[in-house]
Parts: sequence; structure tokens; C-alpha cells
Amino acid sequence: MAPPNTDVIIQEIEKLNLQTLARTKGNYVVYPDVKYPELELFDHQDPGHRADPKKASLYDNAEKIFDLTPHIGTEIHGLQLSALTDTQKDDLALLVAERGVVFFRDQDIDVYQAREWAKHFGPLHIHNTFGHPPGLPEVHVVYFDGDTLKKYKSLGGVNFEGQRTAADGWHSDVTYDNQPAGLTLLKIDTLPEEAGGDTLWSSGYTAYDRLSPAFQKFLEGLEAVHSGQQQVDEANRAGHVVRRKTWTSVHPVVRTHPVTGWKSLFVQPGFTRSIVGLNKRESDIVLQYLFDHISGGVDFQVRFKWEENSVAVWDNRTTNHNAVFDYLFGSNKRHGWRVTPQGEKPFYDPKSKSRKQDLEEREQQLNK
Repeated sequence: MAPPNTDVIIQEIEKLNLQTLARTKGNYVVYPDVKYPELELFDHQDPGHRADPKKASLYDNAEKIFDLTPHIGTEIHGLQLSALTDTQKDDLALLVAERGVVFFRDQDIDVYQAREWAKHFGPLHIHNTFGHPPGLPEVHVVYFDGDTLKKYKSLGGVNFEGQRTAADGWHSDVTYDNQPAGLTLLKIDTLPEEAGGDTLWSSGYTAYDRLSPAFQKFLEGLEAVHSGQQQVDEANRAGHVVRRKTWTSVHPVVRTHPVTGWKSLFVQPGFTRSIVGLNKRESDIVLQYLFDHISGGVDFQVRFKWEENSVAVWDNRTTNHNAVFDYLFGSNKRHGWRVTPQGEKPFYDPKSKSRKQDLEEREQQLNK
């Protein structure tokens, strides 16, 4: 008889407290020399398809639900993610698909509960290069402190050298994979001592809507190359494992969300490198315009001021996000962790509608 898996037994008896580890040990992640097979395509069935359009299981049980901006961001009070029923998870999937990002404060969910919770929304992604907590390869750790600038040229794909500006930080997670992130959960449990460390999200729906009809038509049907080469280079410099052989994919520039049916702009400076079919100069000009459009779109962004044990649940398919590194000095540190279910392979449906068009048509129907 084979001996029991000692690591699993120990972990079950002594579960890791990631908040305590971050506060006592600093950056505690490990980089096991383990490689994984290439990610295979699968049929993703979004739980938002099962949702109640009114999302009654959430609205009838929460203390308060309110929008933070007209286009993106909703906050829910009075519900614990750890206690949601499957029906509530389905309704949350729809709410997140519609609003881009939903925030919860004072959440008790731990990393082990979150790992199981997130499986409701798709297979959990294991990052190609990042470290992770011991025994938890599906968990992505967010940890930066005052020494980060001194120790690293880049960390987690964030370049601390050269002429980097905050606008360069906009990204959607792991879009270089064939089936990148869908609904995503991030919990922040340690914040800088005084202030700072906010995160912004941007609506891909409204970013598309803000473009002129002629430019929308030009972009629809185009595809772009997404690459994780920067993260691979970083791992190679540090002597860390690169877990898979593929870190480049081609996705539509305008993407259709499978649940809402809305069109979303699907490019960002983090991983989008070129537009297929355009020469380099044309591609660079178009992408830079779109990157500036996203970073300057303050009317379709939301900025969230974290409190300890706040959670953001967002749709990586139709939003970009940007962490603000305004606290990297002194003894400040910021820590949290993320679980990342995969979604469908990005697609563009020529028959899909924009968010603006769909909502206006619904309003017209109601007023008839």
C-alpha cells in the first residue's frame, strides 16, 4: 500500500493563513520545479446563463446593493461569499457580466473556501510563471512592499524600470492563453499603513461604445496577438520555472460576452502586442490609440478604495484593471490573493449588440 500523502494531511491539519504569512514572512510564495501540460480547449458553460434576470436571490437577501458609477462597478452589503448558494452564485455571475466588477466588504472567505467557490465558474487557472502559496498552485498571490523596487527590475509582469507610467498597468489577466480568465475573485487582507493601493477597473463595453461607428466597424472582425513573453523573461532571469510551452494567443479585438451578448473592446497594454493583418506602424498606431482611450476613459472607470478583507469579483472578459503602486516606500506592504476560473475562448459574433444599443432598445420596449 502506498504511503499517505503527508503534505495533504499536514495542510488539512494546519491550513495556511496567508494574511499571517504576509505580515510575518513577507513574500512567502514558492516556485516548485513542476511543469504542466498545455491548456486544452474545453466547452465553457457560463453559470450566468442559469441566472434569474432579476437576480432576486441577491437583491432579496442583501442589506444593500448599489452602483458606484453608471457604467461599471456595484457594491453589495450584507452577504458573505462563503455562504452563497449555487443559485446566488449563478445570479452573481450575471450581475458581474452586466456590471463588470462587484465589490464586497468584511468578507470571511478563506483561500481554501475560495478555491472551491471559484470552481463553480470554471476550471481554475494555474499561472504559467508566478509563484504560489505552498500546496496551492491555483492561487495567485498579490504582494508588494517597500523593498520591491530595490530587489526587482520587474515582478509579476510589472516593470519598475525605465519610463513606466501608471497607464501602462492596465491589463486583463492571462489573455495570452487560448481560454483566458472569466469571472475572477481577489481578496485583499493587508493594506499600506496610511493610504494608497487602490485598484481601478475599466469597462470594455463602454470603451467600445465611446468609439465612433466608423472606427467600431473597422475594428470588428480584426484579431490581435496577446503575449506573456515579459512574464517568461522575468521567470527566466529569476531562475523560476516556466510551466507550459505556449504563452501566445490570437483573440478578436472586439469580443462578444456569451451571457449579455454585448460587444466589448478586448485589448490592453499588458499583453496585447499587435493586430493581425496590419503592418507594424499601423498596428502600433491603432493599439496606442486604443490604450490611450482606455487609460483616459475616466467616465467608464471605477476606482475602489480597499478595506482589509474586501473582495472584488470581476469579469476579466469585458474589463481591464490597474493596481496603483503609490505606496512602495518605507515599511508599507499590500497583500491579497486571487483565484482565476477560465472562461470560453474569446469570440466575436457579428449579430451581437453594444451595451448602449441593447439598453436603449429595452428602454424603448418598456415605454411602448
